[in-house]
Amino acid sequence: MIERYVLDLQEVDETQVAVVGGKGAHLGGLSRIEGIRVPDGFCVTTDAFRRIMAEAPSIDDQLDRLSRLDPDDREAIRTLSARIRRTIEGIALPDDLAAAITRALTRLGEQSGYAVRSSATAEDLPTASFAGQQDTYLNVVGPTAVLQHISRCWASLFTERAVAYRRRNGIDHRTVRMAVVVQRMVFPHAAGILFTADPLTGNRKVATVDAGFGLGEALVSGLVNPDVFKVRDGEIVAKAVAAKQRAVRARPTGGTEEVTIDPRRQEEPALTDAQVVRLVELGRRIEAHFGRPQDIEWCLLDDDFQMVQSRPITTLFPAPETGDQENHVYVSVGHGQMMTDPMKPLGLSMWQLTALVPMHSAGGRLFVDVTRRLASPASRAGLLDALGKDDQLIRDALETVLDRDGFVPSLPDADPGRPPAGAPVPIETDPAIIAGLIERSQASIAALGRDIRTKSGPALFDFLLEAFEEHKRILGDPLNFQAIMAGMDATRWLNDKLLEWLGEKNAADTLTLSAPGNVTSEMGLALLDVADVIRPHPDVVASLEGVEDEGFLDDLAKLPGGAEARDAIEDYLDRYGMRCIGEIDITRPRWRERPSTLVPAVLDHVRNFEPGAAERRFEHGRRKARQKEQDLLSRLRTLPDGERKADEAKRMIDRLRTFIGYREYPKYGIVSRYFVYKQALLAEAERMVRAGVLAEKEDVFHLTFQEFHDVVRSNQVDDRLIQERKDAFRSYHALTPPRVLTSDGEAVAGVYRRDDVPAGALIGVPVSAGTVEGRARVVLDLAGADLAAGDILVTACTDPGWTPLFVGIAGLVTEVGGLMTHGAVIAREYGLPAVVGVERATRLIRDGQRIRVHGTDGYVEILP
Repeated sequence: MIERYVLDLQEVDETQVAVVGGKGAHLGGLSRIEGIRVPDGFCVTTDAFRRIMAEAPSIDDQLDRLSRLDPDDREAIRTLSARIRRTIEGIALPDDLAAAITRALTRLGEQSGYAVRSSATAEDLPTASFAGQQDTYLNVVGPTAVLQHISRCWASLFTERAVAYRRRNGIDHRTVRMAVVVQRMVFPHAAGILFTADPLTGNRKVATVDAGFGLGEALVSGLVNPDVFKVRDGEIVAKAVAAKQRAVRARPTGGTEEVTIDPRRQEEPALTDAQVVRLVELGRRIEAHFGRPQDIEWCLLDDDFQMVQSRPITTLFPAPETGDQENHVYVSVGHGQMMTDPMKPLGLSMWQLTALVPMHSAGGRLFVDVTRRLASPASRAGLLDALGKDDQLIRDALETVLDRDGFVPSLPDADPGRPPAGAPVPIETDPAIIAGLIERSQASIAALGRDIRTKSGPALFDFLLEAFEEHKRILGDPLNFQAIMAGMDATRWLNDKLLEWLGEKNAADTLTLSAPGNVTSEMGLALLDVADVIRPHPDVVASLEGVEDEGFLDDLAKLPGGAEARDAIEDYLDRYGMRCIGEIDITRPRWRERPSTLVPAVLDHVRNFEPGAAERRFEHGRRKARQKEQDLLSRLRTLPDGERKADEAKRMIDRLRTFIGYREYPKYGIVSRYFVYKQALLAEAERMVRAGVLAEKEDVFHLTFQEFHDVVRSNQVDDRLIQERKDAFRSYHALTPPRVLTSDGEAVAGVYRRDDVPAGALIGVPVSAGTVEGRARVVLDLAGADLAAGDILVTACTDPGWTPLFVGIAGLVTEVGGLMTHGAVIAREYGLPAVVGVERATRLIRDGQRIRVHGTDGYVEILP
């Protein structure tokens, strides 16, 4: 293969990232778009970089050491990165390479000023922009200086920030190559950045222009505030002109300098309105060429725009694909399921296939299209009421969308006199109803387990499609909904009426304590019983403290008391091993598959509790609820018409105690079935691995259910697709899923409209009454939790997999949730003051800070 060290920009396009890096490839693509001007220049290719790296064999050893460093050892990374950069900058350019670069400069003009810009093969990509991670040098004059700065660009592949960025994005240092772009300098009147989608809201129909005088470096470096223009459909819809006191200009002898703007011009706009609209038109042309929203650096020279860079905007949350041009409004499923992490394709498709309503995927998350329900006045009111009770921010965001004229069409009600579709009919307060529902669910799961054992190959997938229909039949049983709603409605009735009659907030919270039949709260208490078995055996405790892999259960049997401890853990896994954090994603490892996940919680219980804590805790809650009931009824009887009010309250308390525990059971049934599905699918994946079709069984997690079915039928798999899915899944972790999303790509944020909280307090939803003060433990991963008695758990969201932590904490704060989401239900059962839906709680509250949680009034104070 003939190595080419220099390519003119007109010779390359966006398909040649491996040759000229992301920046060079995009500039080559830009130069090919009709009507788009790009400064003349050339690329020093990755072949040149490889040649230079080969000149210093010691770099291989240094890269080996770099890959082995602890990602948290910043000092070691800083030292080794600096050594690698010095090595690269010290390599003399081979004569033929230097000559090729010099010839290219001669064609463009040796003594012109040039921008010398790094262009790595892992930058300006759809999933990782790497913006600002490598170096750019402006107004470099003369061949000697250009050659020197090319070496600096190569070395900048190993700045500390670039190394850390690659580690965070899972990119191997050895796989990245550096090209360099050399372009004629443009000395503009104005420069700036054009985002073809609003970078704050994500709205694809709104372009944002940042503009300042002189070189764009003044904006990028934060030297000045830019003028900001927002453009929609060819019109400026918002404009803010800043006072621009400084600018960056090129020096005649090379380099740049800061200059002061004439005071008479400082508050002039850097662009006219007509220029702004014309710039956005050019941006739309560029966006259409690359097929996604772009972050474009531009310069204005003599009323002519030149583009000096274009990269994908990687921070935008993608909108679901609809196939039409209509407006759509989507609500996040993850916020209701208390799992906002991205899901893998198999997990997404399995949830879609077993859900009772159609769901759309975007950014690794699931959304429900609520446009039609918002369009009808009757269904709109019911939807806003239902969602608002669980998540006030979703309701406010939807109302924000509704306030925009014409975005959601208004449709007449089909029959204004009929009750809303799906409204559950009240049922009797009868514990036998719950017993019957649970019995039917368990029988169905047992039958599923029996019948699936004989299925394999394509027949397995046909069987599963039928099983999904049974899954939905049980979940959609009207009696199931009636039982769930009975407990929820009783909670709301008691809170509303007791506030009205007695002035007492959230009275139902105490009445819920230790409610019978809550499978999730029982799961948390059962782990205390496991700790009781382990606590008397110090060798077992010591062994668990050193657990490093999943073989620890077999090792326990060799220790005094170990067989008993192992049996206790095994019994727990038999009952609850199908659960885990993020359990709505079938691809997540279950506790049965990874029992070491539970060990930290077990050890915390061994240290922090006395024997018999589970029974005492449950009984304490039951007594407290009973005392609360007697107190409320007694107070009600003293009121006017008190006997009637007490009788009504008593009926609702009985109803609450009968049904509220069942709120958690349907999810338990779902994940129990999911575990059966997963075991069968993994067995099929293992068969594909043995047949040489798959490299590893978990590759199927990156296929949809239908794609997996096709692989089994054809015995062929697209390895490239799997790799693309893995890369995309990794990138989705950097995206924050919105509660409400429109088809324009706009993430609509709701706000709490309250003025009854202290200044500086963090506002949320009150879901479990009481006030508690303690140390905040900000926990983002259950495996890293280190909690002591009296700590307050602060996390993004909690699904049932977090329950083992709940028995050892004093309070709860989450970023996601509502009155009836998992964390709220369990917090009430355990009597933990809790506030959920606290925006950015894990970033605003520092680990170890003292905080006060006001679970009755719905806010959190950070204490000095």
